[in-house]
Amino acid sequence: MPQAGPGVSPAEGVTYVGIDTLQEQTRLKALRRGYTFNLLVVGRSGLGKSTLVNTLFKASVSRRKSGLEEPLPSTTEVKTESSSLNEGGVRLNLTITDTPGFGDHINNENCWEPIVSYIEAQYARYLEEEQKVNRLLHIPDSRIHCCVYFIPPTGHSLSSLDVEVLQRLDKIANVVPVIAKSDTLTLEERVAFKERIRADLSDHGIRVYPLLEYEDSDDAQENSKIRERLPFAVVGSTAWHEVHGKKLLGRRSNWGLVEVENKSHNDFAYMRDMLIRTHMQDLIGSTAERHYENFRRSRLFSKASTKAPIVNGQDSNHMKNLNESKI
Repeated sequence: MPQAGPGVSPAEGVTYVGIDTLQEQTRLKALRRGYTFNLLVVGRSGLGKSTLVNTLFKASVSRRKSGLEEPLPSTTEVKTESSSLNEGGVRLNLTITDTPGFGDHINNENCWEPIVSYIEAQYARYLEEEQKVNRLLHIPDSRIHCCVYFIPPTGHSLSSLDVEVLQRLDKIANVVPVIAKSDTLTLEERVAFKERIRADLSDHGIRVYPLLEYEDSDDAQENSKIRERLPFAVVGSTAWHEVHGKKLLGRRSNWGLVEVENKSHNDFAYMRDMLIRTHMQDLIGSTAERHYENFRRSRLFSKASTKAPIVNGQDSNHMKNLNESKI
């Protein structure tokens, strides 16, 4: 008699095939290969981008020259740092892309162009490898899976620069807006600021992640709660403090300690849960299925249209197809 499979009683063993092991097979294969996640942070200097990223992953994944003042780049630059993190047997190949010089000059005209060019260059690199006759079995993925956009805690509304940049980024990447150093705002100011930003996003047609039109019914409730909290009002810190015998990450001020992971103090835990614990795989998938796919179609259509000569006002490829259909 066939042996009963895992979780199957002897009486049911005769019907056991083993299809239920597919999930475990997939899991083991993914663990051996590891996962890749590419995060882009965009914002002016002094907003704590590196600190927040290091707080997210509890590691020095976004490095700065401690104690040294780096000269301000003449234009926006793009810098990447790659790390390999391991937790519970799961390996994550993480790349953090920063944008020093963004929005830091008197004249910030077109300061977003290096960022947009970088994102599209990663799509182009992937497409080039994908189209090769002898291509790699596993194409290295440098495509940006998420763009965290840092908004200064002014308490007013989005600046014209913020609007300009977000209108370009939301078409090519998953954008998650955050209010940086939100502990500089009172709770009332924070609520009002969030409402103004959400109104600005809606008025200018800026779409941020997670997008309503692409969600499954199973994710609708969870995504709705996330959208209600956007933009995330966050605080980052890599400093540990002891409170009642417990070690806590936080920022100490004259009036007390702002606990980074305390949900009543700021939205860091909500953002961390979304980016890492609940939606990381969806961010990776939506990049491939939507943003990269849109880029791929556009690039291939552009190539096809430039190659096909025009005959009597008609695309020659189109004319050829018509003639073949008549034969």
